[in-house]
Amino acid sequence: MKELLTAVREARRLDVPALLSGLDRAGRRSALAELKELRKEARSWPWEKQDRIRKALLVAGAGCHTGAAGCAAWIGSRDLQIWSRPPYPMLLSVLADRDPEWLGDVAHRLAARPGTAETAYELITGLVKTSRCPVPTTDGFVRGWAEAVSASQWQQKRRPLADVLRADPYVTVLVPRLFEVAELPSQMLWFDEPDDPSRWHVALAVLADEGLLERASLVDGCVARLIRGGRPGELRFFLAVLRQLALTREEEAERVADWAAMAADGISTVAGHAQEVLARLDGHGELPVRSLAEVSGSLLFRPEKKLVRAQLVLIGKTLRRDPSAADELLPVVAEAFGHADIDIQERALKLVARHLPTVDAAVRAETALSASLLGPALRTAAAEAFGDLMDDSTAAEPYVELLPSAPVLRRIEPAPATLPELVEEVVVLARSASRDVTAFERALDGLVRHAHTDRPALTEALRDALAGSWWLVDESQKRIEQRLRSEAGITLVVAVLLGRVPIQAVHEGRAAWSGSSVCAHAALKGVLKARLWEAADAVLTGSTPFLLAFPTWHTGSLDPAVLIERLRTYQQLGVRPGEADFAQALLRVRRDGQHEAAEAAGAADRLGTPEGDRLAAWLRADRPLATVYRFDLERQESTARGWVERQPADWTRRILMASDEHPFIQREFPRSFHWLGSAHTPRHRTCDHGNDHPDSWLATLPEDSETLAAWLLPAMATCTTDELKDAARPLLGLVELGGSAAEAIHLAVGYGLGARYPEDRLSAVDALLILAAQQRLDTTSLGEQLAILLDHRLVKPNRLADSARTAAATGAYRTVLSVLVPVLPGLLANKKGTRGLSDLLSVAAECAENCGAVGGGEPIPGLAETAARGGSSQLVRQAVRLQAAWERGLGQM
Repeated sequence: MKELLTAVREARRLDVPALLSGLDRAGRRSALAELKELRKEARSWPWEKQDRIRKALLVAGAGCHTGAAGCAAWIGSRDLQIWSRPPYPMLLSVLADRDPEWLGDVAHRLAARPGTAETAYELITGLVKTSRCPVPTTDGFVRGWAEAVSASQWQQKRRPLADVLRADPYVTVLVPRLFEVAELPSQMLWFDEPDDPSRWHVALAVLADEGLLERASLVDGCVARLIRGGRPGELRFFLAVLRQLALTREEEAERVADWAAMAADGISTVAGHAQEVLARLDGHGELPVRSLAEVSGSLLFRPEKKLVRAQLVLIGKTLRRDPSAADELLPVVAEAFGHADIDIQERALKLVARHLPTVDAAVRAETALSASLLGPALRTAAAEAFGDLMDDSTAAEPYVELLPSAPVLRRIEPAPATLPELVEEVVVLARSASRDVTAFERALDGLVRHAHTDRPALTEALRDALAGSWWLVDESQKRIEQRLRSEAGITLVVAVLLGRVPIQAVHEGRAAWSGSSVCAHAALKGVLKARLWEAADAVLTGSTPFLLAFPTWHTGSLDPAVLIERLRTYQQLGVRPGEADFAQALLRVRRDGQHEAAEAAGAADRLGTPEGDRLAAWLRADRPLATVYRFDLERQESTARGWVERQPADWTRRILMASDEHPFIQREFPRSFHWLGSAHTPRHRTCDHGNDHPDSWLATLPEDSETLAAWLLPAMATCTTDELKDAARPLLGLVELGGSAAEAIHLAVGYGLGARYPEDRLSAVDALLILAAQQRLDTTSLGEQLAILLDHRLVKPNRLADSARTAAATGAYRTVLSVLVPVLPGLLANKKGTRGLSDLLSVAAECAENCGAVGGGEPIPGLAETAARGGSSQLVRQAVRLQAAWERGLGQM
């Protein structure tokens, strides 16, 4: 036994089988106990040392187990997993003398473990062959089998996969399970070449034709998976198998309900195939009218216009062949009057109008009710089709723009008054990834207040509540200090309060300066860290009664009257304000409204303190934190049209903003704030802080949204230029802040409207609508910004069209049209045509049909020329539609 343990410790795995053979049952049990202790000991070793003995330990432990359950658990344990070549032949060798039933039990237990069934496929098959037990059929084992078959086929120089499967002993048992596993192996999803014999979909069809695999089972499996849905890649695989099987007319006719379900709910490719099958069945007279009506009711509302148009064509063919079907089909077609696409509406209306005379009065009346869903452009045609049946009571109603309610400022509750409440909030922040600025500010102010009144009680309560936190149990104070230096949360202050950070480190943290930061994110984080180190010092001394910068409203803004009262209390107590705390308070104090600001400045003057004088000067300054403007990087001068940052050839160009300096910040604020008062021009490179939480950035400068937008623009623009996800997250918060909403904010919204991902575009749409509700949206400015972005190919017209359509769908037709009017002339001037322009014209036309012409009603440059080109292209059709709606709107002005 000792020799076995020594061999394992020395990683001599080749010696293990011989040493095991010399042990009896009792000796193996004794050795197993020692091996378990060695395994526990090894868990604390460095990874390299563990890896050296892992193979020997795995083989020795498996050979010493006498129970099948224990042996399978040992082999499948996570800490004994081997990513290089596992010693499976050696394991089979040391287990070869066991009873076949025992070996089969081990095989099935391993196959039942999700973590090992796939990776240990070679070992499991070896055990199955030795024991001659039934092959396992678990998901993991089936995946491992399929991967092994694919690997074997590639090793044989891409031999036809059907030949490999034909020789496999498990093919008839495991292939049916492929249609039931939760996830297919990636090798099976390679079916780019329809007739490649090395691909799975071809091989399965070949074996079905030969009779080795049951054809009906494969068809049923494919159909079931396509109806169930799942990952697009896997659905395309099952569809490829189904197509390769080439179903007969009888097989297709047996599954009408299945095709209907796929057409209604499947992904585009699946729905398209199902629609083709249904069309064939209809052509053969094997699709009941009731079934056609039911599937059409769902399919006509799919977003894929190609599928909807094809379904209308199919219904038209059916009606020409069997006019009596109109009673059942026309009401379904009429529901398409509510489709988002005007072309679909028009096609549906023409189809209904063609067959309306053949239906009875009840069906005509029912169909006419849907006419109200049609867009304004089709109301005249609808009136001609339905005559007196059409309800035109809404035609004379004046247009009303629908906008969301403007956000209102919400007051923040004061810091927790009692110690238990404070401790509860601090624990939640310290033990979660929450970045709720309101909760953070309440907790920070609460810590300062309670440390001032009873620091020992606060310390004791927090120590008990946070017991087990890494920074309380870790013995290395230096390591704690190093990790906390990068912290920008409440944990830093609590760790200092509980003595886990030395006083010297606190002093060094307060003296640290992030003024040389090259990006706004780092500078804003530096401001927060300066506040945290200052608050940490305050909770140690207990000299600060409360924080001056605690915000009044949820945006982070601070009521000037509240700040003046806090400064008066400081004066009465003889307390000197913290530099970072007071500087942050100045940045947060509301400055809108000249009369209110003048009154607050007078009250601050009357304090007679240096801080009061600084507050008064700040309120009277009547200027933003930094003036922002466009800048030509090559000419080094301001320009009305803006500047495009010149990137290396493999980078995308970006249109950004520069900012001017603010001498007051440089002169009166602490060094950690000096970056905010410096002049800045955009850089060629982008920073790596884009994934940080933006709420704290917004709460740092809640009254300077335009300046903040200019500084955050390089990161937000990546939602379009680099197609990064969630880069537009700060937009919604930005438009709720105080200060002007000028060029920088509008440019940021423009980037968001053209973002790669729908989530970012939706954020931009919400921001646009909120600005409109606040009456801060300059539609002309936003349209001009978008025209520049489109001109430099930074925004794609189809993405902008999607955003505009989403905004218009809320009822903000006039707002959206006012934004699009400045965008269209530049695109219409392109004689070669711009991809996606027809989509933009479609949205503009829909808006004009609902709200009429906007602005002064001047013609849109280039629109009449485009409409006069002739032809039936979507570009010309939508231009004609917009031109007609515009002229109608002019007649109503």
